[in-house]
Amino acid sequence: MAETALLDLDNLPEIEIPPTQDQLPCDDGVPMETARHKLQMDLLVNPLSSWLANREAYVAGNMFVYFSPNQVKNHDFRGPDVFVVLDVPRGERKSWVVWEEGKGPDVVIELLSTSTATFDKQQKKEIYQKRLRVPEYFWFDPFNPNDFAGFSIKDRGYEPIIPDAQGRLISHQLGLALIHWSGLYADTTTTWLRWATLDGALLPTDLEIAKQAQQRAEQAQQRAEQAQQRVEQAQQRVEQTESLLEQERQLTQKLLAQLRAQGINPIE
Repeated sequence: MAETALLDLDNLPEIEIPPTQDQLPCDDGVPMETARHKLQMDLLVNPLSSWLANREAYVAGNMFVYFSPNQVKNHDFRGPDVFVVLDVPRGERKSWVVWEEGKGPDVVIELLSTSTATFDKQQKKEIYQKRLRVPEYFWFDPFNPNDFAGFSIKDRGYEPIIPDAQGRLISHQLGLALIHWSGLYADTTTTWLRWATLDGALLPTDLEIAKQAQQRAEQAQQRAEQAQQRVEQAQQRVEQTESLLEQERQLTQKLLAQLRAQGINPIE
């Protein structure tokens, strides 16, 4: 009988277990560049989260995305300003850890600034293209709206997304368009980057949804008041008709009485 090889447990090689999101840093102490950057992030994240509410998807902003434990060793903690991951369970995360989740982002948006533009356009673009293979990458400068570009990954890497006839950049991953929108948001009037359907409808903010609901309620109230007015007008017409009929009845009775007083019986 052949000898059974015994497993030497003491001399087994050590297996390094990747850290979990609870063990990884989730805050580098560096805030968004400006208040406008924070508002722009919210304007992209919040309406999209509501739009995807009935789908398995995760939308976040200014959160770390870990694709390699080396990021911890190198203190490379900066993450995308906005990112979307499709076909994953909803729920809270401290960071997005690719080896835990099983996939990386499907869409990334970086909000440029003077201090980050070169890094976002070069090093980060390289990471999203070669390391994370993010299908779609966009950048936008809140203080220079014309600095707006998008890229779609192909076999050889990123290729520019060509604006359509309306100047929109289409995200085929989401089936939405990124558009310039000039207007007031959170007390700031400027040109913002917003999501819109391919038919041109903006994905509304919570405030816009509330205003639309209020407008619908006011319109419904107006319709109810107009209907009540029509009912009252119809009632008035009925009352007027009844009054005229009563006047005619009284006049007829008066005439009959006069005729009888003259000895005339009109009924005969």
